[in-house]
Amino acid sequence: MAYYGSRHDSSFYSQRTVFFIAIVLLHIGLYFMFKAGLATRVIKMIEPPVQVDVVQETKKLDTPPPPPPPKMEHPPVEIPPPEVTINMPAEAQTTAITNVTTRHVAPPPPPPPRQIIRTAASILRAPPTTDYYPPTSQRLGETGTTIIRLCSAPDGSVEGKPTVARSSGSPRLDEAAVRWGSHVRMRPATEDGKPVQGCVNMGVKFVLQD
Repeated sequence: MAYYGSRHDSSFYSQRTVFFIAIVLLHIGLYFMFKAGLATRVIKMIEPPVQVDVVQETKKLDTPPPPPPPKMEHPPVEIPPPEVTINMPAEAQTTAITNVTTRHVAPPPPPPPRQIIRTAASILRAPPTTDYYPPTSQRLGETGTTIIRLCSAPDGSVEGKPTVARSSGSPRLDEAAVRWGSHVRMRPATEDGKPVQGCVNMGVKFVLQD
């Protein structure tokens, strides 16, 4: 058994040695073939012939460059002015007739003044005239009527001293009439119902009693 295995191993090693030597010799042969140019000739024999076509290059004519594109000028943008709305007051409609003539038109007359209601002063209370009849005039039989002017205040009192508007012909009777007028109570004058100052003429009569 041992002898058979040893023979087998020696045969195996001898084959490997032969194969290695063959590879080395092949590389050496290829080296010398490349060096001698034999490989180049073999390659030329194997590869097909190369056809070369000579193409004559056409000379390009110098053409002028194309013109530049036109510049597009944008027109200026005009902004319209803003719309302003002014609200005007509407004219009031009227039915009045307007003056379309050139003649002078007189203005209408002014309205009449308002009527003021007036009342005159009057005697409200008075003493009897016999209390002021002069005794001398009674003995002499003097009679007569004296007109005196009386002015009343708004409160009804006599304002100032009465005056003789027309004499009776006797100074004594005139003086007695003035004294009588200073002691009367008057109803004042009025304007639209309001008491005001006013004057009135009053006759004072002196007669003898039977």
